Amino acid sequence: MAASIGAAPCRTLFRRSCGKRLSAAWGLLGGARGLVAQGETHLGFQTVPEAEKEQRVYQVFESVAKKYDIMNDSMSFGIHRLWKDILLHQMNPYPGTQLLDVAGGTGDIAFRFINYVRSQREYRLRQKLKSHQNLSWQEISKSYQEEALKPLGGSQVVICDINKEMVKVGKQKAQLLGYTEGLSWVVGNAEELPFDDDKFDIYTIAFGIRNVTHIDQALQEAYRVLQPGGRFLCLEFSQVNNPLISRLYDLYSFQVIPVLGEIIAGDWKSYQYLVESIRQFPAQEEFKAMIEDAGFLKVEYRNLTAGIVAIHSGFKL
Repeated sequence: MAASIGAAPCRTLFRRSCGKRLSAAWGLLGGARGLVAQGETHLGFQTVPEAEKEQRVYQVFESVAKKYDIMNDSMSFGIHRLWKDILLHQMNPYPGTQLLDVAGGTGDIAFRFINYVRSQREYRLRQKLKSHQNLSWQEISKSYQEEALKPLGGSQVVICDINKEMVKVGKQKAQLLGYTEGLSWVVGNAEELPFDDDKFDIYTIAFGIRNVTHIDQALQEAYRVLQPGGRFLCLEFSQVNNPLISRLYDLYSFQVIPVLGEIIAGDWKSYQYLVESIRQFPAQEEFKAMIEDAGFLKVEYRNLTAGIVAIHSGFKL
């Protein structure tokens, strides 16, 4: 364990000093890898100056914000909902948990978190009442009234997203669905989070980390804001581990998804970028090593849908 902790800063410094890392340069159905020059990064399959990427990604999500949820359902045939449900079950939060959801956009993870914690608290209340069969109805009624006053048991979720338009859509969605308690919204950058050290129990980022300019910095920030014992959870597109499924997935991604983007959101280019950004993201083992470089221990991943997405987990110990 001590050796892995000591090795992490060395590997991180090596990345920074080199200023480059391997990136995918896939063609339509595959391709070769190449090096990105120092001071440059990739925006999909384009190579751009690092200073430009953040603004250009911002414009992508500003463009798609209003149709983001509809497009997620259309592109994944609704399977993204199942992936997010699995993330919450793996998280298994308890009443009182403090969650930071980065790149939380339209609130999908936050709303699931609130529902999960609420159901856990209700379950515990029912179990408590079952163990006290001699309670009067007044005492039972009082217990439920107390539950209604504090249904989340002190749990809070902070949604942090760099894009103001995504936050705006998320707030509107929360209001429409009736989520008012235990929820707050912050406009902030994953690479420089506006929070104190050791603040949260759990950090989540779903389908967002591949869009940051410096993934290593975002991971270091995740480590910083978590309390000792806190957990990092990342749901992200990954590398398909079945050759046949991989070919079909590439065909669907490049030939269908941009067309859906044009039809539903009136935006071909943004969804072309999103497809390309998936191919540029590190494979499971490489991303696992990056999480370890940031200082996390007990790092592991779980492939979903043949590796189309993966859940990476690590702990600040």
